[in-house]
Amino acid sequence: MAVTPHSPARRSTAHAPLAAIAAAACLLAAGCAGTAKKPQEGALPASDAATLAALDAALAGDHRAQANKARDAYRHPKETLAFFGLRQDMTVMEIWPGAGGWYTEVIAPVVRDKGRYIAAGWDAKLDNKFIQDGVKAYQAKLDARPDVFGKVQVAALQFPTAMQPVPAGSVDMVVTFRNIHNWMGRDSAKQMFEAMFAALKPGGILGVVEHRAGTTAPQDPKAASGYVREDYAIELAKSVGFEFVAASEINANPKDTKDYDQGVWTLPPTLRLGDRDRDRFLAIGESDRFTLRFRKPAAQAH
Repeated sequence: MAVTPHSPARRSTAHAPLAAIAAAACLLAAGCAGTAKKPQEGALPASDAATLAALDAALAGDHRAQANKARDAYRHPKETLAFFGLRQDMTVMEIWPGAGGWYTEVIAPVVRDKGRYIAAGWDAKLDNKFIQDGVKAYQAKLDARPDVFGKVQVAALQFPTAMQPVPAGSVDMVVTFRNIHNWMGRDSAKQMFEAMFAALKPGGILGVVEHRAGTTAPQDPKAASGYVREDYAIELAKSVGFEFVAASEINANPKDTKDYDQGVWTLPPTLRLGDRDRDRFLAIGESDRFTLRFRKPAAQAH
């Protein structure tokens, strides 16, 4: 099976103030970034002060490349993870962290001592050089800093060869960033959501960020442009049993016109057109993205 994941594309220029997030346990009880919806009763509590401080320390850590730190202004990692309700004592599984492990740098140090971080990436058993090289590069990143990443657990989650990265009902939180379009392109989006649902404990949280398509055209089932309609993603998650909890505009970018010949990869950091209209695309910034929080029903039996 030949599988080559789409090139990832990136973040918006809109930014929710940190003060608004830190205040009053910041997030879900009152909603986040202005347009967040009221969470359902029984959702996990918001990130506590100790977790927010640990996020600050991780974001400032010397294990992060300067290029990755420069993207914090677009990816809003602290605000995003706080919106999801990350806590230091959680078992957190990230789906498809990629060869570079951008969010691994942020989450793994936070949960290292009191929780657990699981990287559920591509299946290295597949006969695909891109995937095998990516898995090796990710492992090399972990090996280079055992003081930070020594407790990271690596697993595989990829349709159809590796669909159970962890025992069912063993994870507090699953997160994935800009991957739904990859799964749609390979007709495996529903199966991947089913696998994430199965991995979560009853009451567990799924946090999703994805490039947001406009609402004037039907959803391309292959998501060839890299953009996914927000309502489509919500219904996809609900179709496998998730309850929709809240949405946030933390990662919104109204400058993104979403009408580029090379899709979302026209924008930074990919800049697929090279120097052509480079300044224009840099001025737009990274893509407009929706940020969603779902919950596995607390009564769900395994």
